This record gives sequence, C-alpha cells and structure tokens, in this order.
Amino acid sequence: MIKINGKLIEADTIKLYDYLKENGYVTNRIAVECNEEIVPKSQYETFILHSGDVVEIVSFVGGG
Repeated sequence: MIKINGKLIEADTIKLYDYLKENGYVTNRIAVECNEEIVPKSQYETFILHSGDVVEIVSFVGGG
C-alpha cells in the first residue's frame, strides 16, 4: 500500500505521473514529496511509487 496525502492506495507500484493524471492534478501547479524528499517535476513521468512510500501532494493556490 502507498500512502498519499494520508489516504492508503492499494497498489504495490504505480507511476507517479499516472496517479496525478488519474486524479486530476495539474502538474505545473503542484509539488510532490515522497518519503520526505521533493520529487523534481522533470521526474514525474518516470518516478515509480512503491508499497510503503509516503507521498504528500501540495497544490499552489493564488490569491492576494
């Protein structure tokens, strides 16, 4: 299982980019942390999440 934003995902492995697209994330408006390490945007398409990983996805919101 993979923990993403506090929610358990039943998967042994999943490509980060596939998860982001399936869940409606706009990749240029988010930051992703996996196991307390920032994942560079250039790696989103190839980065593989594995069972036991803890992921946080933060969306940027504009305002003034």
